[in-house]
Amino acid sequence: MRKVLSLRYLLETIVSLKTYCNMRRILDFLEQLTCNNNRPWFEQNKALYQDAHNYFVAWNEELLKRLTIIEPQMQKLTSKDCIWRIYRDVRFSHDKRPYKEWFGSFPAIKGGKKSDRGGYYIHIQPGQCMFAGGIWCPNKDLLQALRNEIYANYEELEEIFANEKTNRYFQDFDSEYMLKKVPVGFPSDFVHADWLKRKAFTFSTPLTDEQVCAPDFLDHVMALVEASKPINDFLNYTFEEYGEFPNRR
Repeated sequence: MRKVLSLRYLLETIVSLKTYCNMRRILDFLEQLTCNNNRPWFEQNKALYQDAHNYFVAWNEELLKRLTIIEPQMQKLTSKDCIWRIYRDVRFSHDKRPYKEWFGSFPAIKGGKKSDRGGYYIHIQPGQCMFAGGIWCPNKDLLQALRNEIYANYEELEEIFANEKTNRYFQDFDSEYMLKKVPVGFPSDFVHADWLKRKAFTFSTPLTDEQVCAPDFLDHVMALVEASKPINDFLNYTFEEYGEFPNRR
């Protein structure tokens, strides 16, 4: 019995050390990149980037395996579908830094990071890590449909946010993108006027660097997924009601 326990402890320790080392290397690389965001440095340290990227892809593959258990429609998703390239498009930007200073992944049905549906976003950036979900800046038609659904079924959304599992992490939508007034066509005295003012229906919770490096990071992310899935399901039901919308990308 002691041998079995010792072996189990050894395996758990190896997994813990591997998780810590890999995520720590990702954060270390991103810290260095933030201080040296230029092509000469990046080319000289391409191996560091490749190692960090490979670690993130491997972690994302494990996430997708877990996600498909509760989101069967994600079975065909690959890490390439979900993870953003590190290279920035600076052609029309005043910010000429050539590389993103973060790693991000957005598993969502119907295309991953190219999907218009609500999904699960993991953002890895030293001191600014977070988990988020929902639908970011939908096109005009989808935005109108989402507002219609919320207006007609707000009590259901109230219950979702009040649920103990969801409310532990997410109490409301983020309020970053909002109109000053309730949009035309809806009563200004609507009980959840702030929901209708939103131009994006996202929700988020911060993650510390320590949480990201912890051996149970994937378990923590899955707890956030389970807590946020009812919100995504509510938003994504809009597509069942209205059909597909022209892709904004």
